[in-house]
Amino acid sequence: MSDTSTPLKERLRTDLTAAMRSRDKVRSGTIRMVIAAISEAEVAGKEARELSEEQVLDVVVREAKKRRESQEAFTSAGRPELAAKEQAESDVLADYLPQALTPEEISAVVRDAITEAGAAELGPKGMGKVMGLVTPRTKGRADGGAVAAEVRRQLAG
Repeated sequence: MSDTSTPLKERLRTDLTAAMRSRDKVRSGTIRMVIAAISEAEVAGKEARELSEEQVLDVVVREAKKRRESQEAFTSAGRPELAAKEQAESDVLADYLPQALTPEEISAVVRDAITEAGAAELGPKGMGKVMGLVTPRTKGRADGGAVAAEVRRQLAG
């Protein structure tokens, strides 16, 4: 469903209208929440500004992460109905995120970054150096915790 030719913010607005017309409460509510978060980010700081496509994506990624964390919290607290709501919102947000990296792709990105940084001989001390290279390459496409775990694993080996 990801159409890269249309700016993300514009796509969200178009999809909101479509969701409202089809009376899809979960989808329209989730998209409204993301648009509000984008607007909030635009007016944060000293002066209002238009967010770049990457900054808009960052907001969507952050909102998706919040949904995942909330879902985990509700599940462990024995509140399946609230966890299901967060999962539904997470599913809507997934339509706007780039294709997620597979564990094999994450491993390859980390391996390349270790070679590029020359961090293989540093062992665990090279973690910061490698993460500095890996983070921009995996941003929005892989969970930071999973990436860090893979970096740790490869540097320890």
